[in-house]
Amino acid sequence: MDYKLLGGSELNVSRLCLGTMTFGQQNTEAEAHQQLDYAVDAGINFFDTAEMYPVPPNPATQGRTEEYVGSWIKARGNRERIILATKVSGPAEMATHIRPGLCLDKANIRQAITDSLQRLQTDYVDLYQIHWPERSTNFFGQLNYKHQPEQDGTPILETLEALKELVDEGLIRYVGLSNEVPWGVMKFLSYAEALGLPRVVSVQNPYNLLNRKDEVGLSEVMLRENVDLLAYSPLAFGTLSGKYLDGSAGPDDRINQFPRFARYFTDMGLKATAEYVLLAREHGLDPAQMALAFVNHQPFVGSNIIGATTMEQLQSNIRSIDLKLSAEVLDGIERIATQYSNPCP
Repeated sequence: MDYKLLGGSELNVSRLCLGTMTFGQQNTEAEAHQQLDYAVDAGINFFDTAEMYPVPPNPATQGRTEEYVGSWIKARGNRERIILATKVSGPAEMATHIRPGLCLDKANIRQAITDSLQRLQTDYVDLYQIHWPERSTNFFGQLNYKHQPEQDGTPILETLEALKELVDEGLIRYVGLSNEVPWGVMKFLSYAEALGLPRVVSVQNPYNLLNRKDEVGLSEVMLRENVDLLAYSPLAFGTLSGKYLDGSAGPDDRINQFPRFARYFTDMGLKATAEYVLLAREHGLDPAQMALAFVNHQPFVGSNIIGATTMEQLQSNIRSIDLKLSAEVLDGIERIATQYSNPCP
């Protein structure tokens, strides 16, 4: 396993991070613990969760993922040996069940971290992330920004000041963002520099062969400002494995079970996927491992968040860390990316 200091912090994270959003919905507690154990044995020390998980969001299961991670930490007694990340939810229709009046103000953030720490059975979190912005902007596939400052909600400065209190109290070590755009990242950084507030060390955004939009503007911000990308959905919900093209996906596979996640099933997305799968097989590579290795290769990526519902998937995903793509394969990827430019941003 390879490791990297995350965004100038003291968090020396594994280049692969285990995402946990299936725990409590598609994976039982025993299966979750098995995945966590295997990941640790493979050298992974970085684990990502959220107060909203599992996904799809459901009032009946909300918080269960953190509970499963917490029961594992208690059973293994390994808190000091892992790097634990979780997230506070912003306001959205899908999250109204979490708390009344959900937003990113001081009261909500305080309640969120209190509840997460209890479920995780720990007294601190290494990386605390804002799951998505409160203001109206481009995230979760939203394009063509519409300026609606009247919907900004809680000011960013107030949110960052609330997070500083948690840092000062030792409840969180570092601050990260998620589903954020270049303007938002720079705003957080400017407040931190001007007012001595916590500096953002990471941005967790979707990034994969079908969605490379963050290379356009955000990658420069991250490289110049020493902020790392935590890439989620590196396999585009499993699409880039090719299993939905060749019919090998079963009824329990994510998109078949939850059609709402068909974000990467556009006409252009499927055509691009077919080309990437063909490229991988022409070079004797597993398509999923090639897709993950591409993400691992990027200099602005701090850690690649992999997820799996089966041990076989997890084992294959972890092996991607040892795959170094040849110049010929990388050239082939760029050829396809030119033909099908960002088909699923």
